[in-house]
Amino acid sequence: MALYESIRKMINHRRWFGFSPEAIDEQAQERHPGRKSIFSRMRSDISSVFDRDPAARSTLEILLCYPGVHAIWGHRISHWLWTHDRKLAARWFSQLMRGLTGIEIHPGAQIGSDFFIDHGMGVVIGETAEIGSRVTLYHGVTLGGTSLSKGKRHPTLEDNVVVGAGAKVLGAITIGANSRIGANAVVVKSVPPNSVVVGVPGQVVVRSQSRKSGQPDLDHGRLPDAIGESLVDLISRVEVLEQRLDAGHSHHPVIHAPEHGIWHGEDFSI
Repeated sequence: MALYESIRKMINHRRWFGFSPEAIDEQAQERHPGRKSIFSRMRSDISSVFDRDPAARSTLEILLCYPGVHAIWGHRISHWLWTHDRKLAARWFSQLMRGLTGIEIHPGAQIGSDFFIDHGMGVVIGETAEIGSRVTLYHGVTLGGTSLSKGKRHPTLEDNVVVGAGAKVLGAITIGANSRIGANAVVVKSVPPNSVVVGVPGQVVVRSQSRKSGQPDLDHGRLPDAIGESLVDLISRVEVLEQRLDAGHSHHPVIHAPEHGIWHGEDFSI
């Protein structure tokens, strides 16, 4: 209890080991103009959790209970080691974070600002993956490679992309800005901006209206069924044609078009 109170007071008073984050940020800006300090990036990471997870209740809860945040902070350390030619140390540290968080991020991956991993267990991000700003991933997501070459072989996710739980994005493809990948989709080709992808393999549906930039698309319940809708339309057309050919006689095809999205039929099975 005493430890909890000490941490809470430190956060509320905005002082870290006798120094305020603001003072440290000012010193960092003086040394490296235009570069975000570590505390500035940490505050941004915490803010992104509040913006995209209604379950988040306090800063202390995020600091202690969000493995996605821990994984991002760990990746920044391993990525620094990787870019400073400490490859073995970088891989070792990334594996340590994998064991602690259940999230595997290769130290070579490039990740932008305000990156958020919700829940996180089972997320895998490959070496040449590139992730833009304000990207959101859910548990079970894989940004994987499909080649044995040493070059670019993992996906590029542009700004404001949301990838649903269990989705697999494979190969050196690009997911355009403001797009949403549905849960368990398998994406193997590039996706234009402002699109929704569903199914296996992923079917791309370009939005008729672009989303407002900067707002993540978290409406996971709205997923188009391109193949299903096409099948329903074909069945309906066949029924009309059969009625015309039978001169109005009743005809009962094996498969009927669904009513209000529900299929009917005694002998029909999927």
